[in-house]
Amino acid sequence: MSEIRDLFIDFSVRKLELLASRIDDCLSRLDDNQVWLRDSENMNAVGNLVLHVCGNVRQWALSAIGGAQDIRQRDAEFGARDGVSRDDLRRMLGDTIGQATKVIRGVTEQRLTERVTVQKYTLSVLEAIYTILEHFGQHTGQIIFATKLLTGEDLGYYAHLTKAAHSERTP
Repeated sequence: MSEIRDLFIDFSVRKLELLASRIDDCLSRLDDNQVWLRDSENMNAVGNLVLHVCGNVRQWALSAIGGAQDIRQRDAEFGARDGVSRDDLRRMLGDTIGQATKVIRGVTEQRLTERVTVQKYTLSVLEAIYTILEHFGQHTGQIIFATKLLTGEDLGYYAHLTKAAHSERTP
């Protein structure tokens, strides 16, 4: 069972770090105005999404799994309209992911089945980690899409899958 724990934890940490690196890359391509640009009040800016994923990871990983006090203010994540620079968002993201991966790496085999409560949901630590990754991945995709719209750039994350890289034909 320890091998399964190690595979799950290692993959979870690597995936979270990869997704965070994609968000960081997107932020590096945008200026402060683009980070807070929104088409309407019903949409979130990239800055809101970064605040949101940081708040969510802190609540689920650091608090629910790691035992830290839950200080999240979810409404403020979406209510922000500016005031946090792109560079500050990058630092916040890096710090949050660094702390979260430390907590996740420390989860023992026995803790994977332990029940935790977060946002009125009671679930296993394994399910909480899976939920963190799912949620983080969804918002990473939104940030990538917004960055492509704002910059018009191919971000190059899948350049290794070009025709030159493989001989498969896609119908």
